[in-house]
Amino acid sequence: MVKKASSLAALSGLVYSTDSGRHCPGCSQPVDACTCKQTQIPDGDGIARVRRETKGRGGKTVTSISGVPLAEEPLKELVAALKKRCGCGGSLKDGVIEIQGDHVELLLGELIKRGFKAKKSGG
Repeated sequence: MVKKASSLAALSGLVYSTDSGRHCPGCSQPVDACTCKQTQIPDGDGIARVRRETKGRGGKTVTSISGVPLAEEPLKELVAALKKRCGCGGSLKDGVIEIQGDHVELLLGELIKRGFKAKKSGG
């Protein structure tokens, strides 16, 4: 019996819990209280890809920008600046910038002017 108790003590770490939801792999905190997400830069090749999309949006055109090598806070500031430059609305969803309307050429020029490597993606 003593043997069993010592082996259980070694395995007493948290195995599974739905108490706080998903956890960040970097800091092991709940995703909402993550301490490392401000400094985390997404993996990728460093090229911002700009494309025009209409699928799944009721026929509305949206220009999406993916692969921008910035952390969360600077990315939010970039979204605000791009929306102001285009004079329209937009959002940031899972690291992908969505600007309402067809502004591919304008956004390509603006990203290059700001020092990003950018290229047109899609047709």
